[in-house]
Amino acid sequence: FYTEGQQCCGGVAAHKVIKCKAAVAWEPNKPLVIEEIEVAPPEANEIRIKIVATALCHTDLYHLLESMQPQGFPTVLGHEGAGIVESVGPGVSEYQQGDKVIPLFISQCRQCHFCKSPRSNQCVKAWAGIARHDAMAPPTSRFTCKGKELLQFVGTSTFSEYTVVNEMAVAKIDPMAPLDKVCLLGCGICTGYGAAVNTAKVEPGSTCAVFGLGAVGMAAVMGCKAAGAKRIIGIDINPEKFEKAKVFGATDFVNPKDHDKPISQVLIEMTKWGVDFSLECVGNVSVMRSALESCVQGYGVSVIVGWTDLRDIAIRPNQLISGRTWKGSTFGGFKGRDAVPQMVKVYMDKKLMLDEFITHHMTLDQINDAIELMKRTIIPMILLFLTTKYVKRCSIY
Repeated sequence: FYTEGQQCCGGVAAHKVIKCKAAVAWEPNKPLVIEEIEVAPPEANEIRIKIVATALCHTDLYHLLESMQPQGFPTVLGHEGAGIVESVGPGVSEYQQGDKVIPLFISQCRQCHFCKSPRSNQCVKAWAGIARHDAMAPPTSRFTCKGKELLQFVGTSTFSEYTVVNEMAVAKIDPMAPLDKVCLLGCGICTGYGAAVNTAKVEPGSTCAVFGLGAVGMAAVMGCKAAGAKRIIGIDINPEKFEKAKVFGATDFVNPKDHDKPISQVLIEMTKWGVDFSLECVGNVSVMRSALESCVQGYGVSVIVGWTDLRDIAIRPNQLISGRTWKGSTFGGFKGRDAVPQMVKVYMDKKLMLDEFITHHMTLDQINDAIELMKRTIIPMILLFLTTKYVKRCSIY
């Protein structure tokens, strides 16, 4: 986005307050409002980014329509974007004006105990950065509108023409990368793909089940195939999704509505003992339990990928005592600053599908129409791209 009278990357607006367009969520369960907001210049160790493309993820709608914590508003949503560095604050040396970047909702400081460990993609400074988890925002913001401070959703707020992000939460990517494609790597694709490859550690020749065939689920299917799975079963209540799922590697499709028995029992009967790996990509605690119970006893691995924090999970202990493993995955286990540039390269080398997720184009002014599309469908995730000319809606049906 370019705001009239301003220039990106070192122009007249660098180090000054920028006025630009953003989609503001003033309160829970209300339409977003396109407003002119003020974006302050970056402070120490911060980067101001001109957002070129972004996406609408179900987590944005979870905050707006499901969690609805009043302390999380007013806010600017969006956490799946890509853009160009407009200016940098004091102390920033790794990034320069004009760099192509992807903002990250999980920081990587590269210095804390977790960042130095290969076992996790968590970061102590990321936890501190989202001081109010109920608000899903950092304690400070660089956004204001009509005299009020706007929260920056998970520290990124990509539903704005400009945003300010800590350098720990920015991945510098190939300058030739198409931003309206690789922005998908800011959340959904890495989340599903990495859950299969990094968290579940799907093995060659294995049988996998993916619950929920939205964008995250399709990416999980793609990850299972990349890891060498022999059989990949997609589970969804929309039978129209299977043809698309086959593009990403699914071999079988099961619609729970077609059966009068628990889906776990259906899968056990299909596979004799149960699946080796299951991935829950819906964010529903009942489905999480079904995914675990679908795994083979003794060594089956089930990964929770879908996000929710509204209800507890209930499970009988013997389901785990028998030898199953239950794991969780955030952002596919990827350490963002290091891994996202590598994922961009994999895409540029034509070894990762992104274009296949794109189905529609919409303008920023149609953001509420996009939200309504997501609300009316039964898929767990819809992606939107916002550019100066259009918004691309990237989803599976």
